[in-house]
Parts: sequence; structure tokens; C-alpha cells
Amino acid sequence: MLTYERQQLILSLLEEKKIVKLQELVDATGASESTIRRDLTELEEQKLLKRVHGGASLISKKFEEPTIEEKQSKYKAEKSAIGKYAASLVNNGDCIFIDAGTTTRAMVEYLQDKEIVVVTNGLNIITELIANNIRTYVTGGYVKEGTHAFVGRGAVDSLQTFQFDKAFVGTNGVDSESGYTTPDPEEAQIKELAIRKANETFVLADHSKFGDTSFAKIADLSAAIIITSKLTDLQTIKQYKKKTDIKVVDSE
Repeated sequence: MLTYERQQLILSLLEEKKIVKLQELVDATGASESTIRRDLTELEEQKLLKRVHGGASLISKKFEEPTIEEKQSKYKAEKSAIGKYAASLVNNGDCIFIDAGTTTRAMVEYLQDKEIVVVTNGLNIITELIANNIRTYVTGGYVKEGTHAFVGRGAVDSLQTFQFDKAFVGTNGVDSESGYTTPDPEEAQIKELAIRKANETFVLADHSKFGDTSFAKIADLSAAIIITSKLTDLQTIKQYKKKTDIKVVDSE
């Protein structure tokens, strides 16, 4: 099989599955792992795909946003490990912001028995916080159908009234040049405001977020400490550590 034919087959499989593992590509093309790795590197340089741990994924469109149901089904162990570590940074007496999202939600079960106050704009987070007897405040605004986040003027106005010891924020993209990004400018506004209102901010990001950029910028990399997992490529971690601190946790 010619290089062009093999690479077109790789792209076709990606269009069909969105994410493919290295072994799947080896089986589908009959090529060696080293050959497939070279193909993936070339296609990534052409911005036709993104390398991820153990394979490749399609590059997300700038305005494209997965639903909360789609996000919940991905990288569960990794998100749980990130959430557990993030929760360990919360001390009794803290007032914190927890952003809407599935990785940030993973924090909540590890906050049990802590004497804290939480502000959130995540509809998916409220019930779990209350079930864990955590004092909870909710922003105003309207609820986005896809992400279940409170956004809009009501959310901005209510968030203006709070100050936080720590903010825990989700993101769709983490890029060394573009910083933290998300598809919706209204959600970006909430995240950016929470960052400004906090003494210290942590961005919770699984390995798939690195190298991605979305439509709306949240903040520069230096605005927050990144919490990610060991599934994130070591070379990527070294690159990003030049611009901000990164905490790497074990998800296995």
C-alpha cells in the first residue's frame, strides 16, 4: 500500500470513529507500528489529526462542543484521578468555584466531610454537592442544553459578588500559544471571570485536551495551574511546563 493510500485510509477510519488506536491502524493497513507512527506524525504536522495517547483523534472544529453525555463516557478513570487530586487541594474553610463539566464534577465525591463553601455554574454538579452536605451557591443565568452550564448576564452578575480561595475550571483546549479555550464565548466569559475572582486557579484537563484549540479564549496558560494525568505525553508536559506549572497524577 502506498503512503498516500495508507494515510487516506487512516483519515477515513478517523472520520468514522473519531478516535482510533494505534493497533487498529496497524491491523487495518498491514503496516508496522513504526510506519503508522510516522504517518500520524506527518498527518498531525498537516493539521489533519491529533496524536493522543495510544492513537489519534480528529481535530475538533472550533465551534464544535460535545454534549455532557458524550463527555461523561470518555476517560472516566483519568477524570476521576484528576478530580481526586484536585479535591485534595481544598482545605477546610475554603470558598471555591467549581466550573460546569465532567472532569470538575469528578472532584465532588472526594469533597465529603470538608467544611467548605462551593459556588458553581454547573447544573450537573449541584445535586451531588447537596447530597454530600456541602454548602452550595449557584450562579444565575440560563442553562445551556449541551453542557448544562449556567451562562449569560445573570451568571456574570451573580459571579461578580463572590471571591474565591481557589477556582477549579474545565476547558476544551489547552494550547501552548492559544492558552485555554472553549467553543462558547459566554462560557469562556464565566471561566475567565472565575479565574480573576480566585486567589489560585487550577485547570482540570485530561490528555485529549492538549494541542486542541476552540473558538473562544478563556485565558493564557500562565493564568492557572494545570492538573492532568500520566497519560499526557511526557514531551507535551515538558513543553507546557515552560509556561505554567503542571501537576501530573496517576490514573491507573
